[in-house]
Amino acid sequence: MPKTAIVLAAGLGKRMRPITDTIPKPLVRIAGKTLLDWGLDSLAAAGVGKAVVNVHYFPEQIVAHVATRRAPRIIISDESERLLDSAGGIVKALPDLGDHPFYILNADTFWIDDGPLNLGRLALAWDAAKMDILLMLADLHQATGHCGGTDFLVAPDGALRRSKGDPAGLIYAGAAIIHPRLFANAPVGPHSLNAYFDSAIAAGRLFGMRMHGHWITVGTPDAIPLAEAAVAGALAELQ
Repeated sequence: MPKTAIVLAAGLGKRMRPITDTIPKPLVRIAGKTLLDWGLDSLAAAGVGKAVVNVHYFPEQIVAHVATRRAPRIIISDESERLLDSAGGIVKALPDLGDHPFYILNADTFWIDDGPLNLGRLALAWDAAKMDILLMLADLHQATGHCGGTDFLVAPDGALRRSKGDPAGLIYAGAAIIHPRLFANAPVGPHSLNAYFDSAIAAGRLFGMRMHGHWITVGTPDAIPLAEAAVAGALAELQ
């Protein structure tokens, strides 16, 4: 089980305006809980002891918010001076993430588990001998708020390749395990994690695991009531 994680919470949230004119997107509340806390609670439930949260937009609000949490222990990676994008933010945080595989979570997506915790299932599926990245994936019918196509096609052994919107594919569900060796020669500065997905595909080392439950992404203000209805429905099904 990875004991560390990074939550990517530094984005500008432009599509969530006017709500994000005054607060950062990770502090938008869905069903009474911030998007950031949905993710951090999932990490705590999976036994993660330390989570790095990167900040850029209204950083002081996120710092004050996470100061009230008991678990996991939060370390702030401050990108106030320059937004580093997904991979750049991870590279900056590597000294706090350590030498072992760690979780990555997007701060604007979350899920309702159905059965064993999906992050626990992801850890059980992880195989460092053949993987550099293991993505959590969702079916289109498991998703609320997703307006695009699919991201990846899954081979019988779990290896991934780009689906280019093929309806037989799955969506990247904003959670993954990644080995820090992937960033051994990484540049310092803004760059995207997508390039690392492609290099892992080329090396045959990008794999995926289908999640169990319901996945929710919140991109715009009108997605909030849909997300809250999805949470209520998913929780009702579990009772």
